Amino acid sequence: MSTKKEAYLCLSAMLRAREPRLLNDERASRMLDAASFEDAAKILTDCGYPDMSSMTVDEVEQALAARRAEIFDEMSRLSPDRELPDLFKLKYDYHNAKAIIKAEAMESDPQRLLSDAGRVPGAQLLELYHEERWSLLPPVLAGAMEEARGVLARTANPQLSDFVLDRAYFEELRAVADRVDSDYLRGYVKTLADSANLKSAVRTLRMGKSQDFLREVLVDGGSVEARRIVAASDRESLAGLYAHSPLEKAAALGAEALSGGSMTAFERACDNAVNDCLRSAKLVSYGPEAEAAYLAAVEGEIQAVRMILTGRLAGVRPQAIRERLRDLYA
Repeated sequence: MSTKKEAYLCLSAMLRAREPRLLNDERASRMLDAASFEDAAKILTDCGYPDMSSMTVDEVEQALAARRAEIFDEMSRLSPDRELPDLFKLKYDYHNAKAIIKAEAMESDPQRLLSDAGRVPGAQLLELYHEERWSLLPPVLAGAMEEARGVLARTANPQLSDFVLDRAYFEELRAVADRVDSDYLRGYVKTLADSANLKSAVRTLRMGKSQDFLREVLVDGGSVEARRIVAASDRESLAGLYAHSPLEKAAALGAEALSGGSMTAFERACDNAVNDCLRSAKLVSYGPEAEAAYLAAVEGEIQAVRMILTGRLAGVRPQAIRERLRDLYA
């Protein structure tokens, strides 16, 4: 057995042993049904979280950011494929890029919006951007930020600059999957692209935007080609594009959303289709599948914890929170 396989065997065994402590649907339901925010927060100690029962919203956010950073750092050290964790860090780089470019155009400070969960800490990205020290940034990110800034300056349309960054984000996702050389990760990225494109198509059609606008929004790399999505100008044809695919249910709900149905249910189904793709890793004994699934599970867990705790603090009805929760990996 090669050194890399041995490393994945050890790492996968460690992560499988952690899976029972991940937040699952039963624990999430108990948090929603708990008598108080304090009781809900205490349930999370079973998942390895610190006691957050006396925290404010800001303190909860800080605790969750620290949790993510700790796990990202650990996986970056332990992963036999050192780039694999980037698959989950990339979205924070591009979130930061969007915040920085829009803040510059509005002459505002983006600091409070920046995350340190990306490959480049938020404050460092901001500094390098303003100093135009592009060579110190990941090349695709640097090029996309330059282009997006130019697009926003020319058009004053932040959506168009976002599209530039979205395309670069998916380009980088595909590149990471190829460098790790994992069919599982390629399938995951393809499903992410399909989900993003289906959401964009439904939103565009609901707003009555043109085909040219939709063409700008779509990203490459999905199982359904962009030209076919652009040509699907009504709900029946759009749903048909995703028949017999992981997004079949989501596409049907998208068709309903085009006639006044729930966008929340549609978007939840899109995200759940991605989660279903990740769950297939449970059938694999060891390898990059186990690591990627664990990182995605942690991301989903943190999103759910934030939604539940901040919702409980704000007095949101448990049922309203439950309707927005995505399926959990565990």
